Amino acid sequence: MAKLWFKFQRYFRRKPVRFFTFLVLYLTAGSLVFLHSGFVGQPAVSQNQANPAAGAPVEGAELTFLGDLNLGRGFRDTGEVSSIARRYGPWFKGKDGNERAKLGDYGGAWSRALKGRVVREKEEERAKYIGCYLDDTQSRALRGVSFFDYKKMTVFRCQDNCAERGYLYAGLEFGAECYCGHKIQAANVSEAECDMDCKGERGSVCGGANRLSVYRLQLAQESARRYGSAVFRGCFRRPDNLSLALPVTAAMPNMSVDKCVDLCTEKEYPLAALAGTACHCGFPTTRFPLHEREDEQLCAQKCSAEEFESCGTPSYFIVYQTQVQDNRCMDRRFLPAKSKQLIALASFPGAGNTWARHLIELATGFYTGSYYFDGSLYNKGFKGERDHWRSGRTICIKTHESGQKEIEAFDAAILLIRNPYKALMAEFNRKYGGHIGFAAHAHWKGKEWPEFVRNYAPWWATHTLDWLKFGKKVLVVHFEDLKRDLFVQLGRMVGLLGVAVREDRLLCVESQKDGNFKRSGLRKLEYDPYTADMQRTISAYIKTVDAALRGRNLTGVPDDYNPR
Repeated sequence: MAKLWFKFQRYFRRKPVRFFTFLVLYLTAGSLVFLHSGFVGQPAVSQNQANPAAGAPVEGAELTFLGDLNLGRGFRDTGEVSSIARRYGPWFKGKDGNERAKLGDYGGAWSRALKGRVVREKEEERAKYIGCYLDDTQSRALRGVSFFDYKKMTVFRCQDNCAERGYLYAGLEFGAECYCGHKIQAANVSEAECDMDCKGERGSVCGGANRLSVYRLQLAQESARRYGSAVFRGCFRRPDNLSLALPVTAAMPNMSVDKCVDLCTEKEYPLAALAGTACHCGFPTTRFPLHEREDEQLCAQKCSAEEFESCGTPSYFIVYQTQVQDNRCMDRRFLPAKSKQLIALASFPGAGNTWARHLIELATGFYTGSYYFDGSLYNKGFKGERDHWRSGRTICIKTHESGQKEIEAFDAAILLIRNPYKALMAEFNRKYGGHIGFAAHAHWKGKEWPEFVRNYAPWWATHTLDWLKFGKKVLVVHFEDLKRDLFVQLGRMVGLLGVAVREDRLLCVESQKDGNFKRSGLRKLEYDPYTADMQRTISAYIKTVDAALRGRNLTGVPDDYNPR
């Protein structure tokens, strides 16, 4: 044996090239074996994981119009695994007719896609994945708005954009393209054809070449009801002087919401008011402020051309807000002369400071500044972001500072306070997901969230206490009150800023209040991230702040802080 080994060494010593060739071949063979085992040896998923709600109907799984258009098979399955079996074909079932639980039986690409679908469907409550669909540049499957991002496209970003515009479906294609629509006008195809990762989220599928990964959006969220891209504002009494309040009127014997909204959009008015067989268009004004909503039963007269929608009556109007932008409050500029006082817009991070700046700029027509510089906010229209905070060219200055020296540098302040439970989550989302993005589930479940609460929760209390103690002239505004009664609270804020604002301009702000700085609510956590210890600690901070406010004869914290 030793003699054989000696001959082997002498052979390669004389021919080193042969040795290295042999070594390369050996390593290559080992790599191929390793890769092969990675593709065919995927971990198994238990039956409970693959089918957490066996026997329960899949919400939103039936698309009846597909049958009418003869574009593909219908969706009438029960349970997630049966849905997967439908998508992947009859081969997914075993010899005994039961769905297979192992994800690795059919190759790595299939197993990864299948595993991703199971996990995603379990996590997404607000958007339901419904399948892979054919798309054509000449005849789009989703024919609403679209946008592309070849660097940062994610599933949730596409969903959020489509949901904010009132669409029922969001589709992703080619890893970077997002399409919205009210109706899918294409055939369902094999899931394997949607095989491209999202450009901004590796591991998530964003369609394929001429293939859409389509989601149905659950739009019954928060306070806004929609009809297509129009936002439902409510039922309102007919204004006293109709021709002045709503200057455009058209008779519509075959009235429908679509027809009235389309007319007002074409005429470039932000409000569409349905009054039985008449359509009125206009702006929110003091003659028609949309502040006193009536019982919807007073408007419950069916549209003549639409069976399931109400079209109002001659005395009570159903009002929708169109996609037309109300430009009466969109002009903004720097102050014409240097301001003699510095006014802070102070808040704890996550308390809605960026949203408040948006409202103030629309209400006053002047840019707001910042103690910091955020290039992303500057690019989104906050032009005062680049100015030094002492420049005197902006109407107020955003700040999160809470030290005595920093606070005493300002002559007055609007102190914006928000429920700490909501503020902490908002700031955590901003820190890990951007101004309107979301933190990943891994961040919530990992060490980041407990550490964040431990460091930031005390700051929420000391921030308010410091401003109450060291601020020279402080106007306290609760985020919840601003959201609930924007007209009154924004009027208070503008009053401190010393700017005379017409009432019609404030009404315009109401209709543009969300801007581009609101999270859509699509991706809400399915569990409470606050542990019992966290809640006890935060509740103590809330009581301290409440006592400090009441000690200065101010309104205490809103009732919904505890319990949240």
